[in-house]
Amino acid sequence: MLSPQLFHKILGVAFLLLLCCTQGKPARVPPLPSVAQMLENGLQQRFMSGFLPPADNEMEDVTRQLDHEISRLEGVLHLQKMITAAGGKIFSTNGKKADFETALNTCKEAGGSIAAPRSQAENDAILYFVKSFNTYAYLGIKEPLIPSTFQFLDGTKLNYTNWYLNEPSGKGEEECVEMYTDGTWNDKKCNWNRLIVCQF
Repeated sequence: MLSPQLFHKILGVAFLLLLCCTQGKPARVPPLPSVAQMLENGLQQRFMSGFLPPADNEMEDVTRQLDHEISRLEGVLHLQKMITAAGGKIFSTNGKKADFETALNTCKEAGGSIAAPRSQAENDAILYFVKSFNTYAYLGIKEPLIPSTFQFLDGTKLNYTNWYLNEPSGKGEEECVEMYTDGTWNDKKCNWNRLIVCQF
């Protein structure tokens, strides 16, 4: 069983690989021949021949090597301001802007969802990108049928908020939520282009 930390790291790498496939491989991301070779030559042979899993110490070696490779990739992504972490989640951006529906679909296709802060630490993790790119970002929060009552996209109530003074103010006409460059929130129409920030 993978640890939650390793699982989140693998999700982050999966998002990176998706970005590489859709945008062309970034020049400074190191290749992963050792992981690919290890999986092809090591695990595949052991599982296929006789269907026996590798011994515990071999699995520990594989896990350690994967963890090392993932940590290297995480370092590169942190350096390039493409990922950050908080609250057991990994937050990531491709640096592009889009309307809310496009942002939602982009995150969903990558296996995540639009970033939705549930604590000050998570808000700060998203703010890292907002400041880095000096632009506003959509949050995974929307106004349902009742005006000025916002909730997470999964329908749960907000347990943390960081509204700008006198916000939300749209009274049913601004259903989406954006983060300002100071980390506060504003309700906004969903057709504006805002930074895409996903969570995994």
